[in-house]
Amino acid sequence: MSSSDHALVERFDPRQLPASFYDDPYPTYHALRRVAPVLRCPDGSYFLTRHADLDRVYRDPRSFSSDKQQQFRPMFGDSPLFEHHTTSLVFNDPPLHTWVRKAVGDALSPRAVSAMAPALDALIERLLAALPGSGAFDLVDDFASVIPVEVIGNLLRVPHAERGPLRGWSAAILGALEFGVTEAGKAAGNRAVEEFVDYLRGLIAARRAQPSADRDDVLSRLIQWESNGERLSEHQLYHQCIFLLNAGHETTTNLIGNAVHALLTTPGARESLLASPDLMDGAIEEFLRYDAPVQLGNRLSLAAVTLNGVEIPAGSTLTLCIGAANRDPAVFAEPDALKLDRHPNPQLAFGGGIHTCAGLHVARLEARTAIAGLFRRFPKLALAGEPSRAQRARFRGFTHLPVCAG
Repeated sequence: MSSSDHALVERFDPRQLPASFYDDPYPTYHALRRVAPVLRCPDGSYFLTRHADLDRVYRDPRSFSSDKQQQFRPMFGDSPLFEHHTTSLVFNDPPLHTWVRKAVGDALSPRAVSAMAPALDALIERLLAALPGSGAFDLVDDFASVIPVEVIGNLLRVPHAERGPLRGWSAAILGALEFGVTEAGKAAGNRAVEEFVDYLRGLIAARRAQPSADRDDVLSRLIQWESNGERLSEHQLYHQCIFLLNAGHETTTNLIGNAVHALLTTPGARESLLASPDLMDGAIEEFLRYDAPVQLGNRLSLAAVTLNGVEIPAGSTLTLCIGAANRDPAVFAEPDALKLDRHPNPQLAFGGGIHTCAGLHVARLEARTAIAGLFRRFPKLALAGEPSRAQRARFRGFTHLPVCAG
């Protein structure tokens, strides 16, 4: 361990990150993993960077809770953001987590997702046809961010003419989860939840009055779902719909943007994928590992526990650093290298255990279809300017990624 490692760790505070961190957090993550893989932060929380520790936490929901009421009450108070984030699927333990997961499980199963492929192919072709054959365009604004909004809109059967605000609502709600969020950021997030709920009241009332013809959209499933006498309340319905958009939008946009950037900046990577399209499935797993769209997760310790010799009291907040775990040299050879044929690849971008991402099959299909279609149409795609990284530690992606046909 070098003196520079120790210096990075001594300065590290997830609530006060330097601007340079957002461009490349991985040197810091490597230093943390070498020096203090279970770091007690200035606010008393613990920051975990080893793959084995994250895997253990994910697989032990009895010891490590996903319920965020204790953590979010001081952050958000009694607010729309607090109600949303403590009601949605991802931030809950059983039984609510079990109920909602059952309700959406069939609609997001591999078989159901496979049936989405023709419509997704058509969407990608329409988007690509609208891009300029010469000159620059923004991969995020003009392509990557449009895809998940349309896919989630289709899953919920949101009318096309009413999808305009969805991206902005999602960005504001998720932005409020970042370290060091400002009061203005919280206010924007609260407005977004209120506006989204107001919209959903009308959408759900209309769906109750006139169900979709096949009654097979996700919203209809949530409305109709019942198990052992339990049903979702009206406000639970609202917040699961918001969660589905948020989970599907930001992460998929980031996955596509990060993957394209990696292909364009890694010598030979784009050419390898074009020459061997059968690499695509493995490449998607490698993109998820190499530059994970969600870099951080959280758990609450329900009992005292020891991790790597560090005693963690009950009631402690743990930050699970997916970005660091996915580059752990104890698990991944040459962890900082992009290897499209990497195998095995036990990346943790979708979490693990009972909270493994419910939409992982959708995300993989979207990314696979989008990236294959993009490079099929633009085999000489190239960067056309300086990309802009979002100043976010939790959700890693680009706000702008200028490219050209090459």
